[in-house]
Amino acid sequence: MAGAPASKAEEGMSEEQIGDNEAETTEAGEAAQAEAESPVAKLEGEVEKLRNEVLYAQAETQNVRRRLEKEKADASAYASTGFARDMLSVADNLGRALASIPAELRDDERVKSLLTGIEMTAKELDNVFQRNGIKKIEAMGEKLDPNRHQAMIELPHAEAEPGTVIQEMQAGYMIKDRLLRPALVGVAKAQD
Repeated sequence: MAGAPASKAEEGMSEEQIGDNEAETTEAGEAAQAEAESPVAKLEGEVEKLRNEVLYAQAETQNVRRRLEKEKADASAYASTGFARDMLSVADNLGRALASIPAELRDDERVKSLLTGIEMTAKELDNVFQRNGIKKIEAMGEKLDPNRHQAMIELPHAEAEPGTVIQEMQAGYMIKDRLLRPALVGVAKAQD
């Protein structure tokens, strides 16, 4: 600018005023350019926001689908749970019937066919349980597991470690990997 001829407006101005005038012109140009880019930037921001919302909605839909598929699989796998719980009382009663027959009557020909029928019924019920993923919980001699056993009493026992199941009052059952009914047990307590 030093070598360029000064315009009439610039002739009466100092160099500082001319520099300020050029800075204002540059700032005004940048502001005008920013305003021109602003709608584009706004639209790009909105597009990015909408893209994120769509991705979030897709992820949520996929999560709901997975949850429903799991619930459907669980419903089909454990649909018989209520029926199985009801059948446990039948198994308990068959077991009590077999246990109540004294040893001397087991050899009696008049009782033998009845005993055989009860044993066969109990065996068939066990087979049905196994086919449907219902299995008896082994409790005797095991450490007390609050996820599978329900301690009813503590009993002194000289040979068993404290917390070991030494008596089973009622059998417990699992259906697949879920507890159907806990085993009611007595556990050994520490000797005083």
